[in-house]
Amino acid sequence: MQGLLATAVAAVMLSGAAARVEAPVPKQPALSDDQLAGARVITGFSGQRPPAGLRRMISAGQVSGVILFDGNFRGRDSVRRLTARLQAIPRPAGLPPLLITVDQEGGLVRRLPGPPRPSAASIGARGAAFAERLGRATGESLRSMGVNVDLAPVLDLGRPGRAIFEEGRTFARKPGAVSRIGTGFARGLATGGVAATAKHFPGLGAARINTDNAVQRIRLPAAKLRSADERPYTSFIEAGGEMVMLSTAVYPALSGKPAALSRAIATGELRDRLGFQGVSITDALGSVSARAVGGPARTATDAAAAGTDLVLYTGLADAARAQRALANGLSGGSLERADFEASVNRVLALRSRLGD
Repeated sequence: MQGLLATAVAAVMLSGAAARVEAPVPKQPALSDDQLAGARVITGFSGQRPPAGLRRMISAGQVSGVILFDGNFRGRDSVRRLTARLQAIPRPAGLPPLLITVDQEGGLVRRLPGPPRPSAASIGARGAAFAERLGRATGESLRSMGVNVDLAPVLDLGRPGRAIFEEGRTFARKPGAVSRIGTGFARGLATGGVAATAKHFPGLGAARINTDNAVQRIRLPAAKLRSADERPYTSFIEAGGEMVMLSTAVYPALSGKPAALSRAIATGELRDRLGFQGVSITDALGSVSARAVGGPARTATDAAAAGTDLVLYTGLADAARAQRALANGLSGGSLERADFEASVNRVLALRSRLGD
């Protein structure tokens, strides 16, 4: 039984248990501090063609990928043309293809044409086998348009009366069901050639308001977070999941900082406790929740220091400020070089695999 990866590079499933296969790490190019910083940045942009500022950043190696939104295209052919143009922009020698990401959950959150049309709640009601078939169709559809990362599935628990549940973005209420259905959808995406991204670690199911719109403090005990909310991520990781998105909510039982900016969570919980070895990414750092900490320079450097691999900004100006701050922190010594380069190596290895 195949694991989440569509190729044999990271994991296979044997008799219902995960068995890891160590993949050879591609030799990475020698990068300047400016390019090391860029390898940790994902940006959005306006318009249906790559703007000049984005072209300059790609050409200089100052960005690792993009996130697409509704305003970037008019139809499937438009998406294909855009992604082809982005990948055709000359990059510094040795840098692999860009990450082209999108929020394609289904239901209310479906940025591009094509599957999945049903909401997560509807998918969950039909079970894991249906979720896997739909995930594969989604992966094939996205890949045909040049998209290689889906910022889905949502692995938050469905708690009635809370924001994610009311938006229909959760598969189920119980951790076991979320694990089965979410991992099935992720496996389908990978079979279709697209990396899945489990979100929003360590779990956003208890948030009353979307973190895009308000600061949220999830006041669950650490034991509850670990036994319930984090459980679907354990299943995702054991199945070979490649990417995890960290929430920008605050979890006082674990840390006083937003999860994506907290070393106790991004490194302590996700990597040290759960054993995640893939690429981590922040939720959008232009949200109200993240802005409460500071602007793009502060949030980017806090995320990098926490051990979150990729910082995500929906606006190009914010992404450029974040990239400069990361480069300055690295060259100035305020960001630890070995950890920084380890993050970059994980990102570049993923870019290389998805560019095959």
